[in-house]
Amino acid sequence: MNSHRDRPCAALDDPSRGPLPGLTTLLSPATELYLDLHRHPELSGAEVRTAARFADWLEADGFRVLRGVGGHGVAAELRNGDGPTVLLRAELDALPVAEDTDVPYASTATGAGPDGRLVPVMHACGHDAHVACAAAAARWLAERRDRWRGTLVVVGQPAEETLSGARAMLEEGLYDRVTPPDVVLAQHTAPFPAGMVAHADGPVLAGSLSLEVLFEGDGGHAATPHLTTDPLLAAAGTALRLPAVAARETDPAERLVVTASSLRTGDAAHTGNVIATSARLRVTVRAFSEAGLDRAGAAVARVARAEAAAAALPPRVTLAQLSRSGVTVSDPDVTAAVRAAHRAAFGATRVSGWPATTATEDFPLLTAAGARLHGHSGIRAAYWMLGTVGPAQWAAATGTGAAEKFRSLPGNHSPRYLPSVRLTLQTGTAALVTAALARLGPAHG
Repeated sequence: MNSHRDRPCAALDDPSRGPLPGLTTLLSPATELYLDLHRHPELSGAEVRTAARFADWLEADGFRVLRGVGGHGVAAELRNGDGPTVLLRAELDALPVAEDTDVPYASTATGAGPDGRLVPVMHACGHDAHVACAAAAARWLAERRDRWRGTLVVVGQPAEETLSGARAMLEEGLYDRVTPPDVVLAQHTAPFPAGMVAHADGPVLAGSLSLEVLFEGDGGHAATPHLTTDPLLAAAGTALRLPAVAARETDPAERLVVTASSLRTGDAAHTGNVIATSARLRVTVRAFSEAGLDRAGAAVARVARAEAAAAALPPRVTLAQLSRSGVTVSDPDVTAAVRAAHRAAFGATRVSGWPATTATEDFPLLTAAGARLHGHSGIRAAYWMLGTVGPAQWAAATGTGAAEKFRSLPGNHSPRYLPSVRLTLQTGTAALVTAALARLGPAHG
């Protein structure tokens, strides 16, 4: 599946036929950057090499670059006269996934997981494409300052997958160290046709709440469970009851997902005749309102405590919030302007709508909701989706119709997720450039 050989339509491939002359010449260095990042992914909080490559690129283009913001975050600024400030954001981190593609640039990297053990690492969510597109867009705008006025800020955010990077950058004074933006722009890859972008009217992505429920007992012999507090039994019962929170306790009009994502008990030294002293249950909640997240979190706590209390020898229950992210919602006016710019650049048939999905992001922290906590307000945002499925991958997908093919395509976080490189990078770069031009000040003259 050599998706990097898929060809874009002629209007994109020939700069003389579009509004962005010189875009095609950026495709080669952007592709080299993408392939390098794809081969060398780094986990959340460990993005040393990725951050350095991004920072070096931006510094070479004349940006004032800050490194090590909120971990390995990168923030770069380019002033070009009076006008609005626009921020382009991309993410640096990859996932603990073993790549299962047949491309020559597939990742074989490993990294240390939270417990110190080595795990496979892959850019299974498209962040490598996000960085390459942002780098190419920044270079195009830096080389054509006669086309706009204002300030361009480019951010390479660490630790998006753990929903901690945006907060860390803000807590280290991101918006005090660069000009606070008027508008924040971002895009995310998704498994729909490459060459297209998609905008939502209303929420784009859900908010999320991640919890760890710890059940603790005294341990004992598996032959005498009646004499022992059993944390595993309470944790397993909680996991089995959680789907009822969404199915039976939520208005059908309110989209809510409550998932038990992992259960760990005992340790590697335990044998089959030991009842462990603890069990840790990870739970993720997705909703499209803060109130929905609060209600679901309270329900998880109630269910866990009820399961524990039902035992003859109840285990102790402790809940900890691991992360929380807000709902990703684009500003209507900014979205309208960016959508119009995309339609002008790509044609109306390549700009579609987007149904809100239950994936989540920490992107909202960089906009009004999160920035207000750090003394900055009035920051608006637009966030759109970027297609990645090239003709070769579409033809290879199983199914006789479009709906069947979409269901069979590997999505984000899959070990087989593989964007069509050329189409994704060229469309993604053009999408960022045209969006930025739509919000920056017009050139004088």
